[in-house]
Amino acid sequence: MKAPFPFSAIVGQDEMKLAMILTAIDPGIGGVLIFGDRGTGKSTIVRGLAALLPPITVVDGCPVNSERPEDCPDWAEVSSTNRVERPTPVIDLPLGASEDRVTGSLDIERALSRGEKSFEPGLLARANRGYLYIDEVNLLEDHIVDLLLDVAQTGINSVEREGLSIRHPARFVLVGSGNPEEGELRPQLLDRFGLTVDIRSPDNIEDRIEVVRRRDEYETKPDCFMAKWQLENEIIRDSILAARKALPRTKTPDDTLRDCAELSMALGVDGLRGELTLLRTARALASYEGAAAPDRSHLRRIAPLALGHRLRRDPLDEASATSRVIRAVEEVLA
Repeated sequence: MKAPFPFSAIVGQDEMKLAMILTAIDPGIGGVLIFGDRGTGKSTIVRGLAALLPPITVVDGCPVNSERPEDCPDWAEVSSTNRVERPTPVIDLPLGASEDRVTGSLDIERALSRGEKSFEPGLLARANRGYLYIDEVNLLEDHIVDLLLDVAQTGINSVEREGLSIRHPARFVLVGSGNPEEGELRPQLLDRFGLTVDIRSPDNIEDRIEVVRRRDEYETKPDCFMAKWQLENEIIRDSILAARKALPRTKTPDDTLRDCAELSMALGVDGLRGELTLLRTARALASYEGAAAPDRSHLRRIAPLALGHRLRRDPLDEASATSRVIRAVEEVLA
């Protein structure tokens, strides 16, 4: 099986790459929503980052990727205490997936052959401690959206059906992508994403040529191409791991808290999730860049990602959400 396209070899899309790196440092940021054209590298970046990250340690045979034997759910009947390393999981949630496939269901084969009720884990179990990727998330069926909202809120998948009562951890970084021209995302789900990114096809001829050149080399000379970008990938991975260690020590100045609140109020953001996401993202960026605490330079960079999708629509303002956030940043953080 061919290795994913190297994360460091992706041309441009700097905001999208930064958003993915920050959620790898602090998964509590809440995932990334990517709006843009087809063929702009959305899934490539997700898989490239997951392949770049160090493997996770799991109990051999555990269907929910538990790190320790005592964390394995009873229904899984895991007898092994051996721990093995596996790549960080990236699970695709297709648009037509049934609720049973997403959450898990009764194991029909075991029920018929042995007369026993047994749980067959779904996609949420496989995504635990990894990434759940949804392409065309704005076209997802409403009942699946409601289900994801519950799991994203609690980090627990609960299944009650056919006499089964099952619970298991389901903590993952939710990454969604879509084309806004094909349908809007429900506000309840939109608010659950920590960061949003708008991406477009490169409008520079040299960038487009370089994209094609690198992709062609990846397809025709995969071994040489992977070796060529291995060092760059290792540098990014080491920076992410260092940032994870530094994050608990990263301070939160009162001035930064005030800036977060003033920005949200200036933009009319409902609730407090915007401030919390802004703060967590700024802290993750500060730790990634080796700063002891976030400052206004960090807030300026990540405010459009953290607040752009939380704005109310203003029929009298034709500016894009990103432009409105940038304008507020210039006014509040002048």
